[in-house]
Amino acid sequence: MPQIQRQDLPRALFQHLLDRVQSRNVSPDQLGALARWLDTQPEVPIGKWFKRFTGFTVCGEGMLIKTFLQAGQVPVGTDLNAKS
Repeated sequence: MPQIQRQDLPRALFQHLLDRVQSRNVSPDQLGALARWLDTQPEVPIGKWFKRFTGFTVCGEGMLIKTFLQAGQVPVGTDLNAKS
């Protein structure tokens, strides 16, 4: 299974993620929780996936993070929180 790509993101995707962080009010503490999870080099499925954090959800597809959702928005794909 792939690991999340953290460098050399497509420019448009990087800008989209920055826009979502701002528009969905993802706090610095929440970004810190995401960074700590990314530091564990998690493996993700090839298809769509998501991981819930306190106050937001990160959604991806394969090795790319695609967007951030606010609490209450419904993600699509494999729930990484359900894995043991």
